[in-house]
Amino acid sequence: MERGHRRRRVRADELRWAEGSTTARESPAEGSEIPRTADEAAAVDADYPLTPVPRDARKSFFSIMVVLLGFTIFTPTMIAGAGIGVAFRFGDFLLVLLAGSLILGAYVCAIGLLGQRSGLTTVVMSRYTLGYGGFQLASILLGGTQIGWYGVVIGTIGDMTAQAFGWTGYAPRAATMVVVSILMAATAYYGYRGMYWVSLISTPLILILAFWIMFRALDHGGWGALFDIEPSTTMTWAAAITAIVGTFVSAGTQVANWTRFAHRPSHAVGAAAIGFFIGNGLMIFFGAIGALTYGEGDFTQLLYTMGLIGWGLFFLFGNLWKSNADTAYAFGVAGAELFNKPSKSPFIVGGAVIGTILALTGVQNHIIEYLVLLGVFIPPLGGVLLGDWFARWRRGRPPITAITQALRWQGLLPYAVASAIAYATNELQWGIAPVNGIIVAALLAFALARVGDPGVRPAAGQHV
Repeated sequence: MERGHRRRRVRADELRWAEGSTTARESPAEGSEIPRTADEAAAVDADYPLTPVPRDARKSFFSIMVVLLGFTIFTPTMIAGAGIGVAFRFGDFLLVLLAGSLILGAYVCAIGLLGQRSGLTTVVMSRYTLGYGGFQLASILLGGTQIGWYGVVIGTIGDMTAQAFGWTGYAPRAATMVVVSILMAATAYYGYRGMYWVSLISTPLILILAFWIMFRALDHGGWGALFDIEPSTTMTWAAAITAIVGTFVSAGTQVANWTRFAHRPSHAVGAAAIGFFIGNGLMIFFGAIGALTYGEGDFTQLLYTMGLIGWGLFFLFGNLWKSNADTAYAFGVAGAELFNKPSKSPFIVGGAVIGTILALTGVQNHIIEYLVLLGVFIPPLGGVLLGDWFARWRRGRPPITAITQALRWQGLLPYAVASAIAYATNELQWGIAPVNGIIVAALLAFALARVGDPGVRPAAGQHV
């Protein structure tokens, strides 16, 4: 009884602090840069990159759903769908798609729930698990990889715009990359509101266009013809499910960046499910349909070949703009946490500059190798966060200023072991590498969470 009573008091203190009614104390991890209350945080950055999102700043279910659906309605995912679709009979492909989407959706929903319960970004939550020094691993891993992905998307837009207009020189492609990068960074600079409006306008139009292309493709013989198509390549079920999970498992690890704005746990879980199970699944499905009927999974390319250059460019820009704005937002909040600054804005600008330089040097030509690395080394971080949360924080965390450990081995060791296993199983093609990493990390983190110093101290008037 006493233990449960103490936990309830911790949860109540956490909620009061998140709402701005409690003043946070400094710890060895914090300096004077960190806002002491939610009101002070709002005066610096209305997106609260370092502090819990207060209740009066939370968003509706519809708002969060729009942002996450806009995040996952993403053209490059179609390429993965095209590669998987032609390797199976259509009935088997649907089963593979369902299995992969369920795994991805369940994982992302769990991370999204953590974000809603804590009001914190994925990177900030990692302080509880990795320590106030070890969290830098999460900042570098998540922020750095997102900068690289930002560069991949910018480079892809430059190349495909040049293809649409028949440009052969480097200068017009480079100019397109720079201009588009400025627009995307500006959207992220305005934070949650900027991403919401871009997604609200472009996502429905893109989905309408994608369904129109799909139904036009089905005119070639209907659904029955799809089930009669023989596979043209081979792929194991494990490899196919790994590819589906890997399309957005890295970005899904950071879903807390957006679900922390949710009013209720059900809102966070529902929005994450719609975005990552339905939205991402649809893009894989569309890619497979395009590959099976037209021999081309990318609907932008299909629109080009149909002579619909304008619609192709709209599909390209509208699709990638909103997703890359979310990417810029992610490395912005990671940078704010890494350098202990209360505003994400300078890190959005700096990361966009670095990503644009990478695009100008052709980073998009190495996307496959990059995606493999993301799928191996990022999911174990989410597994560690989940295992630690279930072991210690289901009834709420104390303020982040109560963290006392610089390096928390109970979190760092599971991450290292799980990453090694994920890498080895990927090389050996055994099982589903991202899932292997998540499961091992979560189990180890849960088991070790009760060993040694829990890594927090009670703040004034609190009981941990």
